[in-house]
Amino acid sequence: MDSIQSRRAVTHTSDTSDTSDASEGGRSAAEESAESFWERHYRSRRPAAARVNPLLAETVSPLRPGAALDLGCGAGGDTIWLAEEGWQVTAVDISTTAVERVRERARELGIGDRVAAEQHDLADSFPAGRFDLVSAQYFHTPLQLSRGRVLRTAARALRPGGLLLIVDHGSTAPWSWNQDPDIHYPTPTELAAELDLDPARWSVLRADMPQRRATGPAGETATVTDNVLLVQRTAE
Repeated sequence: MDSIQSRRAVTHTSDTSDTSDASEGGRSAAEESAESFWERHYRSRRPAAARVNPLLAETVSPLRPGAALDLGCGAGGDTIWLAEEGWQVTAVDISTTAVERVRERARELGIGDRVAAEQHDLADSFPAGRFDLVSAQYFHTPLQLSRGRVLRTAARALRPGGLLLIVDHGSTAPWSWNQDPDIHYPTPTELAAELDLDPARWSVLRADMPQRRATGPAGETATVTDNVLLVQRTAE
């Protein structure tokens, strides 16, 4: 899955995405734009096969395919899996390189007609359309971003009955770029409070912190925690 390999742009760093050495010419992440930061991140890495995040597969497998939005498609594991399952997927990333690679991979697999890959800086723009599913897998960043605002916009882009699945890091893997011992990972309850969605129009279906065994970039393994929030739009 993408989060166990090298994921992802727009607003993401992943279980194995080491951005601590991603600065160029001594610049830190704060000293360059998000677009240039993530574009350089993906250009510096060879295209790699990516797998679906398991919590996405677990949540989506029982559903009838519809229109899906993958926020921060990165290497494209989630996008490709959704399209192969019959979903019409809008794949969004801030990195043009990431977007082009996902588009090319979809064409190679014969599912290009099910994937619309778009370059967006979600701090400034959001893809058009209404969706039955919005997936935000490991939507973290070392850069400045109003994450809550983006996720509220995502919730509003759902059709009635549609799902917003947010899977966040809940612990620090040994291979993570950020080993700050004082880092705080917002719990699903804290995230739901931050989104502040009208309970008359959105309902929280899941808010928990499951653990899994994850594999790092060098094959090392560790038990990590995921913070999961699943929200359904119940009314316009």
